[in-house]
Amino acid sequence: MRTTLNPDKLLNRISIDPAVCHGKPCIKGHRIWVTLILDFLASGTSIEELLAEYPDLQKEDILACIAFGSEMSRQRFVDWEELSHAV
Repeated sequence: MRTTLNPDKLLNRISIDPAVCHGKPCIKGHRIWVTLILDFLASGTSIEELLAEYPDLQKEDILACIAFGSEMSRQRFVDWEELSHAV
């Protein structure tokens, strides 16, 4: 049976501290940027591969990065035309 994780609980695994990685969102207790994990996932790296590459992380840390990205996209407007011309 699939377990549903609480997004608020997952987001507690993310830290934003100006003294750590210049304030970029990181996995709490690590200097691993949320964007790094999201970029790996977007390029096709599996959660299992990430956990093998970063053995100190837990699956919930990876899911927290996804939840953070989801929350940020919910709160921001992206001008798709402008973005597509920048690439």
